[in-house]
Amino acid sequence: KKILTARVYDVASETPLELAPALSQRLNNQIYFKREDVQSVFSFKIRGAYNKMAQLSDAERKRGVICASAGNHAQGVALSAARMGCRAVIVMPTTTPLVKVEAVKGRGGVNVEVVLHGESYTDAYNHALTLEKEQKLTFVHPFDDPDVIAGQGTIGMEILRQHSGPIHAIFVAIGGGGLIAGVAAYVKQIRPDIKIIGVQTVDSDAMARSLKAGERVTLPDVGLFSDGTAVRLVGEETCRLAQQYVDDIIIVDTDAICAAIKDVFTDTRSILEPAGALAIAGAKAYVERASLSKHPVNH
Repeated sequence: KKILTARVYDVASETPLELAPALSQRLNNQIYFKREDVQSVFSFKIRGAYNKMAQLSDAERKRGVICASAGNHAQGVALSAARMGCRAVIVMPTTTPLVKVEAVKGRGGVNVEVVLHGESYTDAYNHALTLEKEQKLTFVHPFDDPDVIAGQGTIGMEILRQHSGPIHAIFVAIGGGGLIAGVAAYVKQIRPDIKIIGVQTVDSDAMARSLKAGERVTLPDVGLFSDGTAVRLVGEETCRLAQQYVDDIIIVDTDAICAAIKDVFTDTRSILEPAGALAIAGAKAYVERASLSKHPVNH
């Protein structure tokens, strides 16, 4: 219900679902890319950030919002703040590349204040929680929030609208779990026959470990090649929804991600960040596994 009432299209586009001809031919399956890279902030994160901020009361919006992020979520919050005329404080680690800091400032303009604090995301996150209390701001979590999850879930809604025929599986990269929680929660209500497969890297597999353990597991450290999914602890709500709706998680390595980046370039001439290529690497591994088990997918 939340996903159906999500307000994302003031700022987000309904992105194309495109057949990948070369990859489809090679894998002997119809492979489609959901092109979230063509959003104005080059990522799906704008959906959740804007939806969360759109649900705030006038008083909350007047006081302003805060988030911790070194990447796409920060840009989503910044753009949303500029669109709504709302103050946003964005805490980023001091190690954040200047190009990302400038991108956030550029998207938010006078509405955004960037605070550089600590050497890691965890340091920045803890500092953001302190500022939230001190300045009475509303925290916009990158993934563990029902409104953020609902915003990301609009991707699932679009996929089902854009492809009404049979779908064997939807592959979704997992960091904190906001994207897969939203997509799975929506798709499983409408088309429970469709498999929802998460994809993680060997060195950032917090969700896979958490689902296996039946409780959230904190990783001691994470690999940073796929920095967009490098999360040590998944969300409480995202873990609950994944437990309920996700069929399987596939683990891939850096080589598989690099090969997937090349595959996407071959089909689209677009260059993805590693986190953006993760789902494609997972789909390839899944098809290969199915062919080895003599149960080809053929969808």
